[in-house]
Amino acid sequence: MMEMALRAQRPVSCGSAAFGEGRRLRIEPRVASAPSRFTTWHTRKISYGVPFWITAASADFSRRRNRKTSSARPRGSSPKGFMPKVPVGTSTQKKDAGKDGQKKGTGSPTREHSALELKSDFDEEQDLELIQGNEIDEERDSEFGDYLEDATTASIDSAALTTEQDRFVKNGSVVRNSEEVEESPQKEVASMRDIGDVADAADKKGDTLKSNEQNDDTIKVKNFELDEERIHEDSIKLEMEATLQKQEAEAALKLEMEANLQKQEAEAEAALKLEMEANLQKQEAEAALKLEMEANLRKQEAEAALKLEMEANLRKQEIERLAMESFARGNKLFSYPLVVKPDLDVEIFLNRSLSTLSNEPDVLIMGAFNDWRWKSFTVRLSKTHLSGDWWSCLIHIPKEAYKIDFVFFNGQNVYDNNDKKDFSIPVEGAMDPIAFEDFLLEEKRRELEKLAKEEAERERKAEEQRRIEAEKAASEADRAQARVEVEKRREALQQLIKKAAKSVDNIWYIEPSEFKGDDMARLYYNRSSGPLAHANELWIHGGHNNWKDGLTIAERLDKSERKDGDWWYAKLIVPDQAVVLDWVFADGPPHNAVVYDNNNRQDFHAIVPNSTPEEFYWVEEEHQIYRKLQAERRLREEAIRAKAEKTALMKAETKKRTLKTFLLSQKHIVYTEPLNVKAGDTVTVFYNPANTVLHGKPEIWFRCSFNRWTHRKGPLPPQRMVPVENGSHVKATVEIPLDAYMIDFVFSEREDGGIFDNKFGMDYHIPVFGGLIREPPMHIVHIAVEMAPIAKVGGLGDVVTSLSRAVQELNHNVDIVLPKYDCLNLTNVKDFQFHRSYGWGGTEIKVWHGKVEGVSVYFLEPQNGFFWRGCIYGCNNDGERFGFFCHAALEFLHQSGFHPDIIHCHDWSSAPVSWLFKDHYKQYGLSKARTVFTIHNLEFGADLIRKAMAYTDKATTVSNTYSKEISGNRVIAPHLFKFHGILNGIDPDIWDPYKDKFIPIPYTPENVVEGKRATKEALQQRLGLKKADLPLVGVITRLTHQKGIHLIKHAIWRTLERNGQVILLGSAPDPRIQNDFVNLANQLHSSHGDRARLCLTYDEPLSHLIYAGADFILVPSIFEPCGLTQLTAMRYGSIPVVRKTGGLYDTVFDVDHDKERAQAQGLEPNGFNFDGADSAGIDYALNRALSAWYDGRDWFNSLCKTVMEQDWSWNRPALDYMELYHAARKLG
Repeated sequence: MMEMALRAQRPVSCGSAAFGEGRRLRIEPRVASAPSRFTTWHTRKISYGVPFWITAASADFSRRRNRKTSSARPRGSSPKGFMPKVPVGTSTQKKDAGKDGQKKGTGSPTREHSALELKSDFDEEQDLELIQGNEIDEERDSEFGDYLEDATTASIDSAALTTEQDRFVKNGSVVRNSEEVEESPQKEVASMRDIGDVADAADKKGDTLKSNEQNDDTIKVKNFELDEERIHEDSIKLEMEATLQKQEAEAALKLEMEANLQKQEAEAEAALKLEMEANLQKQEAEAALKLEMEANLRKQEAEAALKLEMEANLRKQEIERLAMESFARGNKLFSYPLVVKPDLDVEIFLNRSLSTLSNEPDVLIMGAFNDWRWKSFTVRLSKTHLSGDWWSCLIHIPKEAYKIDFVFFNGQNVYDNNDKKDFSIPVEGAMDPIAFEDFLLEEKRRELEKLAKEEAERERKAEEQRRIEAEKAASEADRAQARVEVEKRREALQQLIKKAAKSVDNIWYIEPSEFKGDDMARLYYNRSSGPLAHANELWIHGGHNNWKDGLTIAERLDKSERKDGDWWYAKLIVPDQAVVLDWVFADGPPHNAVVYDNNNRQDFHAIVPNSTPEEFYWVEEEHQIYRKLQAERRLREEAIRAKAEKTALMKAETKKRTLKTFLLSQKHIVYTEPLNVKAGDTVTVFYNPANTVLHGKPEIWFRCSFNRWTHRKGPLPPQRMVPVENGSHVKATVEIPLDAYMIDFVFSEREDGGIFDNKFGMDYHIPVFGGLIREPPMHIVHIAVEMAPIAKVGGLGDVVTSLSRAVQELNHNVDIVLPKYDCLNLTNVKDFQFHRSYGWGGTEIKVWHGKVEGVSVYFLEPQNGFFWRGCIYGCNNDGERFGFFCHAALEFLHQSGFHPDIIHCHDWSSAPVSWLFKDHYKQYGLSKARTVFTIHNLEFGADLIRKAMAYTDKATTVSNTYSKEISGNRVIAPHLFKFHGILNGIDPDIWDPYKDKFIPIPYTPENVVEGKRATKEALQQRLGLKKADLPLVGVITRLTHQKGIHLIKHAIWRTLERNGQVILLGSAPDPRIQNDFVNLANQLHSSHGDRARLCLTYDEPLSHLIYAGADFILVPSIFEPCGLTQLTAMRYGSIPVVRKTGGLYDTVFDVDHDKERAQAQGLEPNGFNFDGADSAGIDYALNRALSAWYDGRDWFNSLCKTVMEQDWSWNRPALDYMELYHAARKLG
């Protein structure tokens, strides 16, 4: 942007003085590059045609005081506010330009420069005056000096022009004469376009005067140089004056600052003096106050000392009085103060002469608080000043104490214990016993938390140490295995090197003949030398070092230019670390070749001439093998760890669901809110009397306690239950103490009793979670003649093992006593060792001990040979053998000092335990025990079972429905009051499709379809059945009439009619039945060999395959006390098809008919069942099952997942058995 300004403070006078009257000026706008901010102009007498720069500034002079300063620009550096610039557009430059032929030079201004060239047209007389203008008018100098001073001030201050300046210069237009100066306030400022017009006119006029100008150039230059010299001298003078004024101003400012500083210092000194005086006064006041306080303190101390002295005198007098009174009454003990309070000291006095310690030189007190349960102490007594033989000591009473308990002794063995009743002093205003119990519980909780953290930290460190040691041992084993593997490879490679060659004439050779790993080589092959003579393609399939890494080379051969045979070649990269190259030739790439040339089955081998030195190679090879072994091992370990974690998670989730089902199983009678009861909570108990013996009673009373009725608070007062809106339930609330692990309750019709609902003598019990104490463990001993898997014949062995494990997981102690058969499978017994010997029944009995499935087992081996028969059952004296065993087992418990809570015996074989215990051992060392007897099958040993039912404290059978089915039996009927049905379960660790080693892939409910499909294919392949997607029915059973063999035969044919497959696994103890099924097997194998297979033996791995691979498992038993087959089938996602009897009815809920019955148990329908024992009944269930498979595969697959998620383990039965055990313990 162009700046145009006139540096003139007084434009009117400047106009008259500088220009003169009648002079005319022409202004030409010139565009200059970067004009200086301020350009002053000055003439004593303006020469004709001399250009001047006129810059329009924006300074507002009307706001500033007029100062006279020089505005002349020096030729050197300019002061602040000035930008030095050589004037352009002088007449000299113009003359020079003229001499150059009017060429435009860098020094010649043009019309484009941003400047105004002023030209004056003077007449001849005026020109003459300018030539002779050596005399300078003093008045004009003075006036021009004022102008320069004002212009300089304007330059330094950079202010805007005043209104008069705006009238004098506007948009680069300058008034031409005095008349125009007077008229300028009324004229409009010209635009840049007007300035251009003026410039054009001036140019035209200037052309006519060009000749005159040339004549006058010399005169003009001289005058101009004189003017510039004077201007320069004036500017220096003005600049010096300005500098002097500036220095004077700075000196004045410095003096002013020094004066201010002196003033501030004086003021600060005065303020400091005042502050010091104030502080002195404050200190004097504080000292006076301190003296006053010290005086008051001395006074208070004196008063306190006097008070203490008075109290001491009073205390002394009181103690003397109490001592005299006590002695007079014959009391050897008193305390001071008489009223003992917590968190204070009490002095206890003993008159030694009245005590059993009268002749003892030392007297000590030993005691504790709160019935000897809190903070014990032992303190020595000192002889007092009192008259008589009084001794005393001080005891501090803790704030938790409500009683002091103590005795006196001599520090050794002489005591005064108040005639064995101990001494005690009550503490008033402290905790009551109940509050103290709660306090102890809280203390115990904190202690348990601390111990738990410490134990967890110890376990973490121990686990880390075990991990480190295991990793070290495994790493050493990996390294040892790597060394062995290297030695094998070294030996094999050495043998191979002996056979290898560098080439074989007329068959193959390699170029170049010398090569090493990573080199490019050509392998040539004579096609006509072998079986590939007519092959369309030739390929090399190769590896190295005896095929160490398998197939690593696969290249197609190209035709060679050699003419001496049918030679072909392949380019290949020699593998790194190769010592020997191995290869064969083929007529196609890998997996597509048909014809091979493998050197007569010996492969081709070539030595790598420049291979890695052997010692280095084998070191590296061993290291690689070691790393590979480590990686493989860690992958296996990680897979095992992940599988174990998932198994544990699934088991925990299953237990959680089972517990919920257990709590909801009696919801039609009683339940709680919340369902999971926690210690410290307030719980609401809901009861429906409409479904109990209290139906219709006007009042219902709730009677409650905790911890199997053994809680310290005892039974709570009876509570009348209030009705619940919109229902037949009534409710009551109860607060659960922190030390509860079980809530126990019964219901009655009146506050004082009357009719009770006590769950048929079992009482109602609901577990409490998060309590500070756990249920004390019970000790259960099973006396049995079977135990899976070491001595298993039927379901009895499974129950003994699985029930024991499940109860043990509930933190109870379990032992099993078993005969030591000579046919035991001891490989499944851990830590098997001799325990002891004892004599009984005229023979020595050796006792062995070990663990089976984690359960402690004692094996009794009588030396009379009763159990050296090679079998469990089947001897003609089985009754005698097992009777002897029962008596020997009780004798072993007695002689070994066992004190079990429960002795559990099973079936006829250990039934004698019931009466032998009552007749011979209950009163002689085993009085604590109670007996429980379980009937697994009533078909065997009825007389022994009847006698056991009479003697046992509690009896069970293996399902609820079976207990009802046999309740009318003469053996059972008299004892129904103690007879209960508890369903059996299966062991989820033994039967687990997720970690079953007998099936091809592990599976869970999430991938049950894929798992069962793979297992079905493996099963079909093993048995030679057609591999097809057909419904597969499995039968796993003993072939007896009880198992419904006639229904099994019918189901086989019916399945084949429906285009299904069928597999039977089992054998018959009756030879006639066995032969019958052998004939059936032969018939089926010939007529339906691809869809039917009967395996008439016992095969444990095959049973796992059938459970997992079958779609349906058929169990058409005529009667079935419990049945484990259908439970195992559901564990593996197979759908049971069963007859409605015994445990089959209790566990299988028909998908079409039993939805409500299943929901009452907290379950979903899970199979197909039928009534009757004829072909029509089994057809009804089997046809529906097969149709469901054919017609709704998605629905069927979801059913498989449902049955897998149901818990048929011992989780729930174990809880029921524990309830039974506790009920037995309550009996006298």
